[in-house]
Amino acid sequence: MLRNDKAGFGWVTIALHWTIAAIILTLLALGIIMRRLPIDPALQFSLYQWHKSLGFTALGLAAVRGLWHMVELRPKPPEGLSALEQRAGSVTHIVLMGLALAVPLAGWAVASTSTLNIPSFYFDWFVIPHLPMAKSAPAEDFWTLVHMTLAYLLFAFVTLHVLAALYHHFARRDDVLVRMLPAGSRRHKRSQAASADPVIAGRKKP
Repeated sequence: MLRNDKAGFGWVTIALHWTIAAIILTLLALGIIMRRLPIDPALQFSLYQWHKSLGFTALGLAAVRGLWHMVELRPKPPEGLSALEQRAGSVTHIVLMGLALAVPLAGWAVASTSTLNIPSFYFDWFVIPHLPMAKSAPAEDFWTLVHMTLAYLLFAFVTLHVLAALYHHFARRDDVLVRMLPAGSRRHKRSQAASADPVIAGRKKP
C-alpha cells in the first residue's frame, strides 16, 4: 500500500525515510572528506558541488516528508511502548525532520553569503540561485558555523535513532524497526489483521 494505515507505514513513508537517511549519511561523509582530508583542489570543487546538489535534494525531500507527516495517517504505536517512550519517539522524529530541513538551508546560506560567489550547479543540470543575502566574510563564517553545528547535531540524533531502533529490534524484539522495512511492514499488517479477525484470533487461544 502507498499510504499509511493504523497497522503500519505505507510505501511512500518508507521510501522517503530511507532515501533521506541515505542522502544524509552521504552528505555527512562528503563533509568530512571535503573539510578534513587533504585532497586535490579540482576534486574538492567537484565534491563541494556534489555536496550542494545532494543537499538541495535532501531539502526538497525533507520538505515533502514534513508535509506528508502532517497530512498522513499515523500508525498505532507498537504494543508494549510506554507513554514516555512514545513521546520520546515522536519528539525525536520531529527533531530529525526539523534538522533535515535546517542543515541544508544553512548550507544554502553559506553558499549565498560566500564572497567567492560560486554558482551552485545542481548535478550539472542547472544553476540554483543564491538566497537574497548580503555577501561578506563574517556572514559566511557565521552560517558555516551554524551549518556545521546543526550537521553534528543531526549526526548525534541519527546515531541515537539508529541505536534505539536496534535496541527495540534485538533487545525488546518488537516491531519498531520492522514496521519501517517494506517486507516487515507487510508482515506486521498481516499480523494485525489476523489478530483483529475473531475467527483467526480464536484459533490462537489454547
